[in-house]
Amino acid sequence: MQRTLSAASLAVGTAVSIEVCTQKPWGDRWLHHYIGHRPGFACILGFTETALVPGISAAGQTAADRLRTAIADGEVLTYGYAPFTPLPTLAAGISPAVLTHGLITPLGITPVLLNSGLPLMPRVSTVPLGDTPARCVSTGQALAARVVRSLWQQGWRWGETLARGRNYLILGECVVGGTTTAQAVLTGLGYHVDGMIGSSHCHGPVNLKTALVRRGLEHLSPEALPWEVVAAVGDPMQVVAAAMALAASHHGGVLLGGGCQMLAVYALARAWAGAEGWPWHPHRMAIATTPWVIQDASAAIITLGELIDAPPLLAATCTFGGARHPALRAYAQGFVKEGVGLGAALVLAAGYAHWSETQLLAHLEASVHRYQDQMTRLGKSQPEAIAEPPMLHELAEEILPDDAIHPQHG
Repeated sequence: MQRTLSAASLAVGTAVSIEVCTQKPWGDRWLHHYIGHRPGFACILGFTETALVPGISAAGQTAADRLRTAIADGEVLTYGYAPFTPLPTLAAGISPAVLTHGLITPLGITPVLLNSGLPLMPRVSTVPLGDTPARCVSTGQALAARVVRSLWQQGWRWGETLARGRNYLILGECVVGGTTTAQAVLTGLGYHVDGMIGSSHCHGPVNLKTALVRRGLEHLSPEALPWEVVAAVGDPMQVVAAAMALAASHHGGVLLGGGCQMLAVYALARAWAGAEGWPWHPHRMAIATTPWVIQDASAAIITLGELIDAPPLLAATCTFGGARHPALRAYAQGFVKEGVGLGAALVLAAGYAHWSETQLLAHLEASVHRYQDQMTRLGKSQPEAIAEPPMLHELAEEILPDDAIHPQHG
């Protein structure tokens, strides 16, 4: 499904507007109550070995690149550049972490990074919640039950801690391969979502993702409880984000920053609360994504949001069409699209800072140039080589049919 957002914000001096793409009365109330306040911002870093499957994600051109993407993004979100772990080279565009940093820093917002399970030790300050990345979704045994329990308990505690004293809390994420685990968790929860899930690719690898998901869910009972679903085919970020969202909703608003991944987080949180009989506050929640996720013709996020009866889906109406830097113009062409809370940061820039498209682009282009200048000074404009991880074609050929390993993008 393709959706075109209003271009009324393009005039110089006119603030970028926010479109409520679903649940409009609810979304209007949420914006009225929360958007005029400065929020807290937490970004949950995680990893799934699904990211190592060839062709699954554009967030790094090789599997070795994708091992460090979340770690590098955490550094960029903190410092504006990556002093220890240079960002992997992308086919087009630049990491959304560079853009999110360029939007929240002028607004006086300091991000809190939470490590839900990374394959390498981060050298930037993070809250350590777990040290176990998820296995590939195709295994049907992504996370041990004890890991899920521990992540949930810690996520709940940090959701309460970060929400106290704030009007609302933004939750962002960085999990390479996370749209595949989103599809898997939603399917495991009983939703038929094939063809609706987006991707960091310009045109998503639909066949590959669906093959991985089906293999992972082969032995999962249709009656599986929410925590059993995420243990089978999820990733650690989903557990932490769902717990944080529920806990934070008791103290104020929650803005889930992302596309399909945050729709899956919401569905998991609601199912978990329902299974446990916990009270919570869904009316305090909203989801913010980018206009390029809304417009993605290879997915259908509006239909997906309506299918799962999710909170309002918000998107700033910027286009990046007038950007000078090619890394920003790539977003307008459908590359990268979202990640590291970018959609929420754009909504914040529109509704809280009241920036025009011209002002927005000025902040973003300055952030890109600062990143590139800093990396050049460090002599790390290209990432250092690290060994390829073991799970490449050899393992993929064991778990997938040949037509899934070499899919036609669709």
